[in-house]
Amino acid sequence: MNASDLVAKAERAITSAKLLLDAGDVDGAFNHNAKFDAARAALLWSGTSADLATTKTHSGLISTFSLHIIKTGRLPVSLGAALNRAAEIWLIANYTGDEVSADKAQWVIEQATALLDAVQREFSPREAQL
Repeated sequence: MNASDLVAKAERAITSAKLLLDAGDVDGAFNHNAKFDAARAALLWSGTSADLATTKTHSGLISTFSLHIIKTGRLPVSLGAALNRAAEIWLIANYTGDEVSADKAQWVIEQATALLDAVQREFSPREAQL
């Protein structure tokens, strides 16, 4: 899968998450990984020499994204922090059984949108294969 495919996938996930949240399905809204697809697209477009196999887990992706995109100044620290916080909320929503509020779901969708927008603005559409 290339970076453009990941961007398109992230766009669909954001649309789906909004629809599910609007329908009252907060848990369903959290099952879309737009933020992670956007982060993977950034890594591909950046031409990083990182082992992209590490991006197959959320923690590996967040670490690799932080090291190669955030710490290098390509994207703001706030986006990296939001990605990390969104992953924490995703874990709560999907693994603890604790209820997550609609406000948190809305925040995660907004952060995924902000990350995707920043990735598309910052990185050229130079394709790399996963």
